[in-house]
Amino acid sequence: MRVMILGVDGYIGFPLAMRLIRDGNEVSGLDNFITRKRVKRVGSDSALPIKSFEKRNSALSEKFGSKVDFYYGDASNPLHLKKAIVAAKPDAVVHLAEQRSAPYSMLGLKEASETMSQNIMSTLNLIYAIKEVNKDAHILKLGTMGEYGTPNIDIPEGFFDIEYKGRRDTLPFPKSAGSWYHWTKVHDSNNLMFANKIWGLRITDVMQGVVYGSRTREIDNTGLYTRFDIDEVYGTAANRFSAEAVLGMPMTVYGKGGQTRGFLSLNDSINCLALALKNPPINGEYRVFNQFDEHYSINEVASMVKAAYLEMTGTEPQVQHVDNPRVEKEEHYYNPEHENLKKLGYVRMKPVSAEIKEVIADLQKHRRTLEKLKDRIMYGVRWRDSKDNING
Repeated sequence: MRVMILGVDGYIGFPLAMRLIRDGNEVSGLDNFITRKRVKRVGSDSALPIKSFEKRNSALSEKFGSKVDFYYGDASNPLHLKKAIVAAKPDAVVHLAEQRSAPYSMLGLKEASETMSQNIMSTLNLIYAIKEVNKDAHILKLGTMGEYGTPNIDIPEGFFDIEYKGRRDTLPFPKSAGSWYHWTKVHDSNNLMFANKIWGLRITDVMQGVVYGSRTREIDNTGLYTRFDIDEVYGTAANRFSAEAVLGMPMTVYGKGGQTRGFLSLNDSINCLALALKNPPINGEYRVFNQFDEHYSINEVASMVKAAYLEMTGTEPQVQHVDNPRVEKEEHYYNPEHENLKKLGYVRMKPVSAEIKEVIADLQKHRRTLEKLKDRIMYGVRWRDSKDNING
């Protein structure tokens, strides 16, 4: 199978490329390395060493006998994207090429506009490119469980049955996003559903939970780390807590810590995406996968990191509850379904504790780099106090 990965230099993109190449697929990729630049813009960097994409790609050739057929370009530029798709002739396109940070999107007007325009346009560009180049190609789009919000009812996978005033229908589940970033994902889903309705494009819309972890099978075998962000803007909670524990800092839990989300490891994220590619939708199908292992409160995540670090080092990290910078429910009902990937054969590879211990071990190994980022972990972005800087 020929697979193109948009955002191939990213946290998920590069490990996915390694998995697909190892499994014998032809992999092409597009990136403009903007995440590296955005992370530096907020004064941070990857806590684990990552080489340039050129060097990593060369290493793939040595390890697996094949590498990514790389195209430099911006997915929000329709000419860059269509030219790459025409050249690569993919059977499937995995769309990861979006600004992926909710806090970054809330920094101010400049960052909100950048997130809105680039994310929504990249998906629209992909829709039109596939329609015009190969309507049979499979679009696998990475969305987020954050599209749903935290309703006081169970969350289905995309659609639900409803009765209102004596009439029944099956409708998309209502969305209630919590940041400009999350709203771009909602708009993406709407546009993908509409493209499927009018042109019959084959689409998998993945509602992914919060991803944590530093390793996959291929990272273990090659030593080629993917990027690993631990700051408040680009790092996810479990990864940030692990870094704070290694640095001897209190783990910074927002507010009461009762916020509950779906979580899955990097390794399981790659497994899910590879499984979805191996089992594509039928012609004319739009399908939704809720992609996560289990749902935990932030307090539970902090407790798991604390237990793992205590077992490994004999030292118990402290937890510090800080003012919640976000506008969100801190205690709520949360029960999303996630059966569609299981029906395809998905099974979690490792327990959460094992994944967290691997993160801690990797951060300990590169503590010198971690120390340099210590002062940038808590950036200070706040939902209600964004800069709204119209001059950039």
